[in-house]
Amino acid sequence: MTPKSPTSPYAAVFIDFENVYYFLKNHFHDPPDLNDICLDIIRSLREELSGKGLDSLISYAYADFERLATAPQGALYLMGVSTRNVLGTDHKNAADMQLCIDALEVMYTRPDIGTFVLVAGDRDYIPVLQHLRRQARQVLVAGFRESVSGDLLQNIGSAQFMDARDLLGAERVEQLEKRRADRLRLQEESRRLREQGTVGVPSAAALAARDAAGTFKGPQVAPVPAVGAPRPIVPAAARPTTSRFSEEVPDFAPIRPLARDVERRTLAFILNEFQKLEAKQQRRVPELWLGPFMRLLTDELPELPDYERRDLLNHLRDAGTIRIEKREGEPHPFSVIVVNYNHPDVQALHPGEEN
Repeated sequence: MTPKSPTSPYAAVFIDFENVYYFLKNHFHDPPDLNDICLDIIRSLREELSGKGLDSLISYAYADFERLATAPQGALYLMGVSTRNVLGTDHKNAADMQLCIDALEVMYTRPDIGTFVLVAGDRDYIPVLQHLRRQARQVLVAGFRESVSGDLLQNIGSAQFMDARDLLGAERVEQLEKRRADRLRLQEESRRLREQGTVGVPSAAALAARDAAGTFKGPQVAPVPAVGAPRPIVPAAARPTTSRFSEEVPDFAPIRPLARDVERRTLAFILNEFQKLEAKQQRRVPELWLGPFMRLLTDELPELPDYERRDLLNHLRDAGTIRIEKREGEPHPFSVIVVNYNHPDVQALHPGEEN
């Protein structure tokens, strides 16, 4: 079968509805008109494609719709979008696989379709995107920049990417960003109060009850939570200075403050992984394996390509917050992350720690 040229005026649109839905829900703190926002993005996308001279002959939306708080199937049907109900899991939704299967089926059975549009952002889609392009099909990707994998964006190219913010009206985007800024400010205030040990910290329910004017509905009071409390300080003399894998431990780089929010976010993620390991093993953990951590960091910072995530660790190392040590192991050598608990940025994230 001869591949169809991307000059074909017909397009197929594949929407990872769960990706869009949960990004909006989590990033903008569960906006009340969540369902309408999702539908507006799809509606605007179709109009944008029409403006490019593309007729969306096929449109599919994928989600475990029974798990969503809203029921958008009817509205999607009226828009000409067929829904694909896929059973999701707590770890990875099944929409990715079904979407890829359908995209390949359309490619092989519909030679009149010249453009494939994926409203999705996971790096798992890279192989199917590459295959579509090798078959001389035009491929476009739409989504929120924060939820689109940097590796996928690097592969597809910025010219083929459509930011979902541009598909929403400026007024709607401004409202969402204001909501996010307000909630983040309240969370920061709550965190500072907890660190100061102040009684009467607003509860999560109180934060959620904030009205449009920016006030709380009722003086709710909650105890200071134990989760995230500083770990017991272990005297420096009681901590090992050498490892069973090596005779000498290198020093940390000279201390300097972290310059970027993404560096502090990465450091906080490292410290959180240490805490999770300690809670699981019921003991202090001196080091974190680098390989498994980098896979976790891919999910935490999907908007960055691999080389930028690696550079972040280099910046943290050069700032003296961590060091990376080589270990001799079986069957292969490996590397670990060690944290400098004397660094001011580390102490700011976890008060009470010291080396």
